[in-house]
Amino acid sequence: MRAAVLKKTGEPLHVIDWPAPAEELGRSIIQVKYAGLNHRDLWITKGQYAGIQTPIILGSDLAGTCRGVDVIANPAFNWGDDPRFQSKSFEILGLPSMGTLAEQVFVPDSAVFPVPGHLSAEQAASLPLAGLTAYRALMKRAQAWKEDKVLITGIGGGVALFALQFALALGMEVYVSSSSQNKIERAVKMGARAGVNYLSPDWEKELLNQSSGIDVVIDGASGSDFSKLVKVCNPGARIVIYGGTRGAIQNLSPQPVFWKQLSILGSTMGSPSDFAEMVDLVNQYKIIPIVDSVFELDNVNHAFSRMESGLQFGKIIVKVHN
Repeated sequence: MRAAVLKKTGEPLHVIDWPAPAEELGRSIIQVKYAGLNHRDLWITKGQYAGIQTPIILGSDLAGTCRGVDVIANPAFNWGDDPRFQSKSFEILGLPSMGTLAEQVFVPDSAVFPVPGHLSAEQAASLPLAGLTAYRALMKRAQAWKEDKVLITGIGGGVALFALQFALALGMEVYVSSSSQNKIERAVKMGARAGVNYLSPDWEKELLNQSSGIDVVIDGASGSDFSKLVKVCNPGARIVIYGGTRGAIQNLSPQPVFWKQLSILGSTMGSPSDFAEMVDLVNQYKIIPIVDSVFELDNVNHAFSRMESGLQFGKIIVKVHN
């Protein structure tokens, strides 16, 4: 089979012939049509991820066929028995197991789900990792509900856009932040109430004027501005962190955290039940993932360049097989 293989960190991927997976009891072979990229894949190519093993086929998202059925796959394996957190044997498809940038991929039978009927294959390939992460952050960790005012940082990324779509579907009042005015405007057209440019030195004051305070924050950035998230929060608010693209949290005073009775919560991927509930939500509200662009497998390195540019709005998809 053809696959995009990372032979060494810091180098481009190589599209080469690779041994196809062999049948194994309890596991399914999926014929991959489309694969979706995540920032995790980019960080692995740069050597900025734990436990990197090469050569490796990257990719955690897919849409394909299994036993004649159009399917997607839950990329979170071995969650464990405790719904509160993942087990020590937890892993994500695409490292250490071979991932979805290949014509075939091998997953546990329990990870295979039918494609939501209203989605194209490209849209379906956008859903698994980012949709799961967004659903758990918003619904399980933040326990957001209809009356909440929600701030989603870094709009335009896959997780952020799914959090926006899920929150809007459930009737929440949503605000966004970005360094791009164009992305803010696109989010507002999708239904967000308003947005702020986080490069503005007083963005938190602008957001408070727009919202009169935030009840739930879904944040994938952290970094030096995290303390401003605390400032915009209403008493009893929940801040959920699912990533740290802007680095370590700095200058966070404990006083407003305890005085406002805030909760700061971590979230990573999700459990099998989280994934099933997320797919049910997508089906119920006919949510359509936002696809930024589609690249051929032979142009996979252009897809990675697109992700590194930060210009994307939605998921970057790679067409693996017709």
